[in-house]
Amino acid sequence: MQTSVVVFTCDLRLSDHPPLRAALHGGGRVVPLFVRDPAVDRAGFAAPNRLAFLADCLRDLDARLRERGGRLVLREGDTVTEVCRVAAEADADEVHMAGDASGFAHGRERRLRRALEADGRRLYVHETVSTAVAPGAVTPASSDHFAVFTPYYRCWSAQGTRDVLDAPRAITVPEEVGSAPLPERAGVRGVSPGLCSGGETEGRRLLTAWLRAGVDAYEERHDDLAGDATSRLSPHLHFGTLSPVEVVHRARRAGGAGAEAFVRQVAWRDFNRQVLAARPDAAAQDYRTQRDRWRRGKEAEADTEAWREGRTGYPVVDAAMRQLRHEGWMHNRARLLAASFLSKTLYVDWRVGARHFLDLLVDGDVANNQLNWQWMAGTGTDTRPYRVLNPVTQGKRYDPDGTYVRRWVAELADVAGAAAHEPWKLPAPVRSATGYPEPVVSLAEGLDRFKQARGRL
Repeated sequence: MQTSVVVFTCDLRLSDHPPLRAALHGGGRVVPLFVRDPAVDRAGFAAPNRLAFLADCLRDLDARLRERGGRLVLREGDTVTEVCRVAAEADADEVHMAGDASGFAHGRERRLRRALEADGRRLYVHETVSTAVAPGAVTPASSDHFAVFTPYYRCWSAQGTRDVLDAPRAITVPEEVGSAPLPERAGVRGVSPGLCSGGETEGRRLLTAWLRAGVDAYEERHDDLAGDATSRLSPHLHFGTLSPVEVVHRARRAGGAGAEAFVRQVAWRDFNRQVLAARPDAAAQDYRTQRDRWRRGKEAEADTEAWREGRTGYPVVDAAMRQLRHEGWMHNRARLLAASFLSKTLYVDWRVGARHFLDLLVDGDVANNQLNWQWMAGTGTDTRPYRVLNPVTQGKRYDPDGTYVRRWVAELADVAGAAAHEPWKLPAPVRSATGYPEPVVSLAEGLDRFKQARGRL
């Protein structure tokens, strides 16, 4: 009887899982394997919030496998070493895994392929596991990737998506293959108190609820900070407890402008991945350099720390940063405002902000995080690299009655209406009583500094 190994990475589900389906073809035995690799920790991917969410995902995946007669095998160590060891223990002929866009993943795949081939085994890498459309599936005539989203989206939509695969009904795992104990969320320190729950079971529940009651209004309300009218599915897409292919199919079946606007956001995830696949150095280097001389020194460090702590004196920015610390998640519009403020108003290197986000975001991944930061810093794929988001104007537009600000900035909880966005206009005794800090910089000064740095004055 043929035996195969399925290496789970950021695809922690059973539904719509091409590597698992291929491994089960012919009715053989399968080893569902997850390797906790210290190299992932050293690369900065294993932040507390993601480790806690991962623990939920692995336990849920194991439970779903056991419902089908199987179990999850967990190993700790170098991925290549452990996969080869498990393949030898199970006498497996094949190893299946999902493709990924990052340089780290590509290097791991190359090493694993060489090691398995040296042992007489084959590695099969499957695309459209973590994306709806594979990174290299649509390309312009003159380049290896699209650098502008709109033409990419047209081609992406025309490409279509593969059919959704059902979860397997039965899985047989070789008894001789041992496993390390599964991690527990309770064993992770430094977790945000409001962190959401992980796992395919929870992801599928959220998706169903979203398509029934939220997606219709998405086009009109996705920027509503206080209304929190987004899907909150990004952690599940990042860890692969939901399939982007299935999400697209189910959203389009729901129909309507809201569903298509939501699908467009899934396309943005794929867009960033095809950029990173073609330009792996964009994870750390400017995609389009502006030759910035970012601010450094004590004053810049103090401003950056105020930004991290949510004490910049600009309420909507501070609300965003406090939400991030409490939940390990942040509203998309708030992410744009926070990133614009750090990289353009404070003129601090986008990599500093991207690192802080990756330290806390449960959905933080290299493609979306780094390239969205570059978008806002004007070093990425944005066709308007000099745009600066005004936090006061944006706050009034997307949080008109100050509800989002009052929710997260306790000092301003008793300030009524839109005044919460401009606390410096309050009478001096009232302003002093709030204990809220003065702005770290005036918006005019920040804008002038940015324009001078970019040679726009």
